[in-house]
Amino acid sequence: MNALILKLLGRRVAIGLLSLLAVSALVFAITAVLPGDAAQEQLGQEATPEALAALRTQMGLDVAAPLRYLYWLGGVAKGDLGHSATTSTAVSELVASRLPNSLLLAAVTAMFSVPIALALGISSAVWRGSWFDRLASTTAVGVVSVPEFLVATLAVLVFAVKLRWLPALSYASDIESIGQMLRAFAMPVLSLCCVIIAQMMRMTRAAVIDQLEAPYIEMVRLKGASPLRTVMAHALPNAIGPIANAVAFSLSYLLGGVIIIETIFNYPGIAKLMVDAVTQRDMPLVQACTMIFCAGYLILVTLADVCGIVANPRLRHR
Repeated sequence: MNALILKLLGRRVAIGLLSLLAVSALVFAITAVLPGDAAQEQLGQEATPEALAALRTQMGLDVAAPLRYLYWLGGVAKGDLGHSATTSTAVSELVASRLPNSLLLAAVTAMFSVPIALALGISSAVWRGSWFDRLASTTAVGVVSVPEFLVATLAVLVFAVKLRWLPALSYASDIESIGQMLRAFAMPVLSLCCVIIAQMMRMTRAAVIDQLEAPYIEMVRLKGASPLRTVMAHALPNAIGPIANAVAFSLSYLLGGVIIIETIFNYPGIAKLMVDAVTQRDMPLVQACTMIFCAGYLILVTLADVCGIVANPRLRHR
């Protein structure tokens, strides 16, 4: 790995860290201006001003917002996410109890969506203009136009209410067999996979077609390479960067879609925890969950940039 690649990688990582710092300030500012607070939520609307002032002082809500941000940022840097404003439980404990469930849901979704999307995208690019390409592209455009909450609602109506094949609510505990796992994850994964597969397939198709129309592919064909070797040995290696960006972009979209899906299916993940925290005005918990989602998005985007840099032959052989 030459010095240029290391320099580019270092720059991408630095940009990711600076972006995360900027996002932390933005998240804190947005949560600070939300109406209401945890003290009002705990004491109710009929609480006296004196009781509200005392509880806000106890929670540290009377400190100026910039100082609270610096205290919070220093705690995050040390791994201390603070304590829940409603239950006084450590935020790290609440997150640790829900984060594995969300990661499991994301992993199962990625395990199904990525291979299917890549296979459909590459096949559509190789057979572009055929009936298969037209059918896959038209279906992808139609699926992308449908939001996740509508897909999830239709799945509940069909598979849970009408056919009664699957439970309307999902869960992540007490899974002892593959059958139970399929029943628990079938509808959430189906709802997430629809849009993700469609997006990833379209971007993969565009990336592979861009390489197949390059001048060097024409030279490869003139030398007598078979269509399979042309695609697998020449076009795909040069399309790794765009494909990695397509996968990262689609999986980052998964981070937003999981909020809707966990809420609809009452799935015990970190997104459901964040929605409940917003309802209770539990700002330390909201800030921690939001930062986890933002960090996940930035990590995926940074990894896509790294794959694009490392896979670039002009940088490898410079």
